[in-house]
Amino acid sequence: MDKITKSGKTVDDALHEALKELNASKDEVEVTVIDPGTKGFLGMFGGKDAVIQVAKKFQPDKIAVAFLDEIFQAMGLTVSIETKLKEKHLSIELKGDEMGVLIGKRGQTLDSLQYLVSLVVNKGSAPYISIILDTENYRQRRKETLESLAFNLAKKVKQTKKNVVLEPMNPYERRIIHASLQNDRYVTTYSEGEEPYRNVVITLK
Repeated sequence: MDKITKSGKTVDDALHEALKELNASKDEVEVTVIDPGTKGFLGMFGGKDAVIQVAKKFQPDKIAVAFLDEIFQAMGLTVSIETKLKEKHLSIELKGDEMGVLIGKRGQTLDSLQYLVSLVVNKGSAPYISIILDTENYRQRRKETLESLAFNLAKKVKQTKKNVVLEPMNPYERRIIHASLQNDRYVTTYSEGEEPYRNVVITLK
């Protein structure tokens, strides 16, 4: 429950009850006063309760951390989670002793976690938040590996005059390959196939 309507003798009384029900603090909610209420004659007779609507603020960083904490507890892992929210982009850095388990083969586990976090954070009607999940600088290291691979395979295409088809990659990694070779005078790239087996093809122009 992220939004409720509450009434009370005063706005403060109604807010107090709403915060208890939402399990939230005052700075975590937005309050709309529907009716401020009235005290009535001599403060005793004919009074009218105040009515307010209280909604939890959209906090994608807290949503992401809570979700990841549950996953790591279930996996029996102790992981430190650091977040940085800038406009509509949320960066999440994971730190711990067993990060290789979270990275997985060619980052597949990390990508799956990133996808799940994105689903959880963006399940409501709030503005879409892009998620980047990283650990031990894996994303940058993987980017450098893919750029090197792209340049080497482009050289092979120029020498053999034959297309090269790369292994299936996720959209983020395919974009790295495309971007690496977009200014090459002799080769071009395109993607083919269906997700999750879509791959990049490097070919002569």
